[in-house]
Amino acid sequence: MKSVIICDMEGVIETINPDGEKLFGYSKEELVGKKRVSLFSDGEIVIQNVGMWLSKANKNGHYSTKTYFKNKNGKKFNAQIKITPTFANGKNNPQTGYCGITVPIEEEVNIPIKFSTIFIKWAFAITRGGFTSASLFPIFAVAAFLAGIGENLFSPFSLVLCSLGIVFLHVASNLFNDYYDVKDGTDGANTEYFNAGLNSTMLEGAQLSGGSRAVELGLITHKGTLSLARKMLIITLFVTSGLLFNSIYVTGEFSNALHALIVGFLGGFLGYFYTARPIRLVSRRGLGELAIFLSFGPLMTLGALFAISSSTIELFSDLFYLALLVGIPHGLLTTNILYINQYPDTISDAKTGKNHLIVTFGKKNARWGYLLILIAAFISSILLIPSLEMFGDFDKNIFIVGNVALFTYGFYAFINLYKNYDKRELIHSNLKTIYLQIFYGLFIVIFFNLFLT
Repeated sequence: MKSVIICDMEGVIETINPDGEKLFGYSKEELVGKKRVSLFSDGEIVIQNVGMWLSKANKNGHYSTKTYFKNKNGKKFNAQIKITPTFANGKNNPQTGYCGITVPIEEEVNIPIKFSTIFIKWAFAITRGGFTSASLFPIFAVAAFLAGIGENLFSPFSLVLCSLGIVFLHVASNLFNDYYDVKDGTDGANTEYFNAGLNSTMLEGAQLSGGSRAVELGLITHKGTLSLARKMLIITLFVTSGLLFNSIYVTGEFSNALHALIVGFLGGFLGYFYTARPIRLVSRRGLGELAIFLSFGPLMTLGALFAISSSTIELFSDLFYLALLVGIPHGLLTTNILYINQYPDTISDAKTGKNHLIVTFGKKNARWGYLLILIAAFISSILLIPSLEMFGDFDKNIFIVGNVALFTYGFYAFINLYKNYDKRELIHSNLKTIYLQIFYGLFIVIFFNLFLT
């Protein structure tokens, strides 16, 4: 028996022969265009080995190895597999996918799972911890600004606690969102989600849309996702308690701690009810996007200011408003990550009542929303100049040139979105949008540290 399966660059199955149907126990109708080849392997093997197998196949023209797979009933079988790159339009044209030839064998195959794989499984695959940079850069921007304009304006220990608390809260929100998306059938109905695959060295194999797929890969159970989310939330509360006590100790009064707690609660509320019923903000035609903007933008920077400052922050003071303004471009750029990642999920989201802006306006019309958010992000960034001038001197030209360069990079992502909004090539815009948020965050932190005096 010899199974022959051809998939695209992301592993979506394009063809399977009759032996493949018999070996894996699925019909062609269940698989073609709907499932990925990762369905046949344990999640830990996918994380640890599949990327390496594909890389070697690309480098050498083919790659053979022994592994074990599981059929539709969950029964494991040992196999020899040969992976070959495919070029549907000829070898002189870009690669279109892979062909996997699988032959069952009697030999027992054991694949040791490394500690690094276990770490990646929990820290990134299940929790999507790599995306916590969207939470951390606004905090670092506030800290860098305070460091740029004076001495001892924030508590380093508070900064550490604030960063940890935000990371755990972000992870908890990710897990709750995954839990409710699986519960509502959104992830199960999604066959078109994007995986970075080998398109990105930094984000190789990362899920860009459609949730973490951790339950689908067998990395964690649905019930386990909820349990882990609750544990992350409990840890968040412990870290937040330490942060608030330290704020009181550093400032000598309760004001900052109280205001940080209020802002943090608002952010946590929006993060939880992004997918959780009965509010389910993502289903309310734009409120989900607004929630992401607020949570990862103005609320994040304002809350960080209250939390880490070593002196009392007066409500509605110049510093209060500056913190809000600094958060706007961060929030908008993070919103665009969510916005473009909704494209491949649109059909399944519409079926399950996840009525975000892409569902509301349709993929074609919604392209302009991405551009508007991008323009708004950099206009709001440039408009920081008068407010920043109130607190210190800096080279406006460097700030403007940096913003123009970053906007240009983002505009290239829009051009690709405009052309490929309904194709798998859109993935390059998804990746550029993530990188743009990271690059902007780095630029602001470096600028505030080096050029603001």
